[in-house]
Amino acid sequence: MSVIEAVDKVEIRILVDNATDVLSSNPSFVESEAAFIGRRGMTNSARCLCCAVHGLSCLVTVHRGGKSHAVLFDTGPEDYAFERNVTRLGVDLGVVESIVLSHGHWDHSGAMLLALGMIRGRNGARTVPFYAHPGMFVTRGVRQANGSVRRMDDVPSVIELSDFGAAMVVTTEPQTPLGGLFYVSGEIPRVSGFERGYPGQVKRTADGWEPDELLMDERWLAINIAGKGLVVLSACSHAGIVNVCRHARATFPDIPIHAVMGGLHLSGPNEAIIPQTVGGLKEFDIKTIAAGHCTGWRAMTALAKEFPDALAPTAVGKQFTF
Repeated sequence: MSVIEAVDKVEIRILVDNATDVLSSNPSFVESEAAFIGRRGMTNSARCLCCAVHGLSCLVTVHRGGKSHAVLFDTGPEDYAFERNVTRLGVDLGVVESIVLSHGHWDHSGAMLLALGMIRGRNGARTVPFYAHPGMFVTRGVRQANGSVRRMDDVPSVIELSDFGAAMVVTTEPQTPLGGLFYVSGEIPRVSGFERGYPGQVKRTADGWEPDELLMDERWLAINIAGKGLVVLSACSHAGIVNVCRHARATFPDIPIHAVMGGLHLSGPNEAIIPQTVGGLKEFDIKTIAAGHCTGWRAMTALAKEFPDALAPTAVGKQFTF
């Protein structure tokens, strides 16, 4: 049986996301970028603002028994946005004890080498445990209508990551970083029937480009909040957020899912499955749906209509506290 330790509280700071929103009101457990800047005594000025880019990165900090432990979940697509946002938010990456890469796409891994350098520059140059799936380290692309392939940037290699101070844990099996305070899933079973991955994605092999729509390297990260339940981070949900939630429920059948956070990838061709996805989420009684990144405005609209009290969109600089 899988084990995950309960924690007293978790804080999830959004370091990189597709959106920035300093004006909208938020639930009591969400602090906006503007509120955070104000709390730090900074002026409301362009010099304080973060930037939004296509990608996702979260600093996840758990608190238990008066101690805290932090994991970096992805780094977004590029050095500029990651470094700018971390610096302007005043985030000390020296507290990061482990890194989890959600899946092998450039918009989640582009600043990974920079992040390792920033972490080790603040932690005494200690190596950083890095959790990855072997399927992440392939060259990928998307098949175009004319049959050509638009190549994606590669994820930094195991050698590159190791050279920058990552202590690599590359496996298909679930992992329990930091004594079980975090849970990194294994491969996600595809059971819903309608969630079929990333349409058109291919990977390069010795025989050429081969179909790779299922993205079996994707994993979810979970934290168990005492008295509330699981907070499940699914960075892109290429496996499908319903499949993710069913896997989390099967893994921890006695712990309810309190919140899901991340991109739901219901944009582009996957807009066709928005109704089934919204319907499928009803079975979990999730209290907070913190959707962002690649979810898409059509899906956001549908989620807002069906879950008006649960939807809490992510944005750069926001902090969610559960």
